[in-house]
Amino acid sequence: MKLHKVGRRYGLRGPWVLRDVDLEVPRGALLRFEGTNGSGKSTLLRLCAGIDAPSTGRVTGRPRTAYVPERFPAALPFTALGYLSHLGRVHGLRGAEPARRATEWLERFGAVGHARTPLAELSKGTSQKVAVAQALLAEPELLVLDEAWTGLDRTARGILDRAVAERVTAGGTVVFVDHDPARLAGAADACYRVVDAGLRPQETAARAAGATTGPCVTVVAQGPPGADLPGAPTTAPGPDGTTRFTVPAAHSDTLLHALLTARPPWHIHAVTPEEARPDRTAPRPESP
Repeated sequence: MKLHKVGRRYGLRGPWVLRDVDLEVPRGALLRFEGTNGSGKSTLLRLCAGIDAPSTGRVTGRPRTAYVPERFPAALPFTALGYLSHLGRVHGLRGAEPARRATEWLERFGAVGHARTPLAELSKGTSQKVAVAQALLAEPELLVLDEAWTGLDRTARGILDRAVAERVTAGGTVVFVDHDPARLAGAADACYRVVDAGLRPQETAARAAGATTGPCVTVVAQGPPGADLPGAPTTAPGPDGTTRFTVPAAHSDTLLHALLTARPPWHIHAVTPEEARPDRTAPRPESP
């Protein structure tokens, strides 16, 4: 998808929220947008999702898209399961598939006990789980997340982190805004800051060749050479002919699944959480 000279303002004489924005959104990428409150981040995400149309410029090549808004409209005449099933049909699912996927995502987020609860009676946290589930069940080519982690408990935030990694690994693209600077730290392929109605590229840990940000997981495994593995892991020789793979924690489940389902499968020797991605550019201390 490409945004070419895109601008957006509300009203014929309103101020420009965004202007002359050029952006390429590649397939299989994770893109983060940052900016102060009111800078235009949500407007940019709505343009990416096709919720808003640009006032000037054009958006081309938009893939099949799902969107999690900053504010979920909970006062709708549905139960949680009814709403998710309905959105599944809107996304093109047929037969029993919408209800099946809806139930699976409610279970994954620990909210299946609220499947028959009216949306208006759900807590904020459970409402947010439903808001996220409606986008994920569609397995979209483009997933747009506007503060989607807000209101989720710690476990649910981790589940959403892993779901994002799964979408990217499957070839989908995810664009997101989140107030937590550590959110998916080290995993983003590109980061942009919305400022003065335009976009400014920012340095990312992925581009910094080993910037030390965010929790990581190191997997020590032995298997066939030349494997194409998800999560862009850093690699290093391990003991006894093994390989050490280090990825952001959000990608660890996906990496392990790829290793275990390879043909032939990798033999996993150890899985170790770490505080941060190793800095590959820093000099190693000399041995005493």
